[in-house]
Amino acid sequence: MRKLLMLIALCGSFALSAPILAQDTQADEPVAAEAAEAVPAAAEAAPAPAPTPNKGDTAWMMAATVLVILMTIPGLALFYGGMVRTKNMLAMLMKVFATFSLLSVLWVIYGYSLAFTQGSTQFFGGFDRLFLSGVTPGSLAATFSKGVYIPEYVFIAFQLTFAAITPALIVGAFAERIKFSAVLLFMTLWFTFSYVPIAHMVWFWAGPDAITDQATLDQVTATAGWLWAKGALDFAGGTVVHINAGMAALVGALVIGKRIGYGREAMPPHSLTMTMIGASLLWVGWFGFNVGSNLEATGLAAMVLVNTQVATAMAALSWMFGEWIFRGKPTMLGAASGAIAGLVAITPACGFVGPMGAIVLGLVAGLVCLWAVTWLKSKLGYDDSLDVFGVHCIGGIIGALGTGIFAAPLLGGAGLYDYIQDAANPEYSIGSQFMIQLTGVITTVVWSGAVAFVAYKIVDMVIGLRVSEDQEREGLDETQHGERAYHM
Repeated sequence: MRKLLMLIALCGSFALSAPILAQDTQADEPVAAEAAEAVPAAAEAAPAPAPTPNKGDTAWMMAATVLVILMTIPGLALFYGGMVRTKNMLAMLMKVFATFSLLSVLWVIYGYSLAFTQGSTQFFGGFDRLFLSGVTPGSLAATFSKGVYIPEYVFIAFQLTFAAITPALIVGAFAERIKFSAVLLFMTLWFTFSYVPIAHMVWFWAGPDAITDQATLDQVTATAGWLWAKGALDFAGGTVVHINAGMAALVGALVIGKRIGYGREAMPPHSLTMTMIGASLLWVGWFGFNVGSNLEATGLAAMVLVNTQVATAMAALSWMFGEWIFRGKPTMLGAASGAIAGLVAITPACGFVGPMGAIVLGLVAGLVCLWAVTWLKSKLGYDDSLDVFGVHCIGGIIGALGTGIFAAPLLGGAGLYDYIQDAANPEYSIGSQFMIQLTGVITTVVWSGAVAFVAYKIVDMVIGLRVSEDQEREGLDETQHGERAYHM
């Protein structure tokens, strides 16, 4: 009986305490729910971590920058130097070397800012990066992939090499007859009013992370460079570098006039050995030029490498065989010139076409550029000493227009990229893209030609363009620099 009463008392006490426990439990549930809701809210409020550049991409881009420097000094200097006469060898080396140095400094003072920042128009950038203001070791530059960045200093240095080699290409057109001081003044003017705006028009945009939907795409397009906004494709500089420099070269050859004795005296290259070494250095360095323009070490960069190699090889062969067929013998100068023509033609296309398209571009470039430096040059009668127009402008036009054709997925190309969907765009119109590319070509030809003409005239009025007849006959090594390339 006593045990029974104790059991009943125990059960009663449990029954009375049950509601209290239930209330405690119910009171705890909202607290737990609030805590659970607070976790995602806190996660949403936390700022996204800053992107960290991939060390592999950064290392590759620094290597690519050095390769482009190798293209210019010594590559371009030796390529051009071997083609002039002995008395002008050192003067040619000096023009390339000094131009590269001058433009390197101008680029960091104002060139980078005017080319790669947003300005009040779609033709020039702004002054946000004047004297590299605001650039720090932690500053980042966008690539072509969302969420992928490289240090801004690396991007600045890489683009510096483009800005410095482009004007240096021009000096081959008026070799052996222009004042050294005239070269420096002209390069400053032309760089400021032709290279910088063309680079801005073709290459400036806010980057892929700025595009998330149609509205943001429209905003990016409205603030991008004029030709970028139109959809012009130029992966590594067909318009910005080669057509731009080639037109300035043609105008220079016409304004300055022919060399004394041109067409009456033999003016053979003094060292094809030097020219071959220079062409080889250009070929090697061009992998930095083209593959580096991808800004990342990716599978697309590997495709660019293959495209650059096969287009160059095909152009060297097509020029060589064309020369063999039409002129009787294959020459070392012809093969080297063909290789450069192929490198020029594949430059705008290398990230958009497939390897078979690259081979076709090389084939066409080798033959057409051969025609340009022989038949066309002879018919028009201009003295472009080292065929800058025939190789760079004509080759650049072939590459720029060919990009519009062979970028089509139907022909093995990569097509266009849709940054809203972050995937390749399945739609591609060869006709529409060709017309866009033609717009880019015409714009560059007219802009560069006009700026170059005005710049040459200004230089001629201020300090004069051409050396005296006696100085030209003696050679620019002694008369302009007081030195000789050779002492024999």
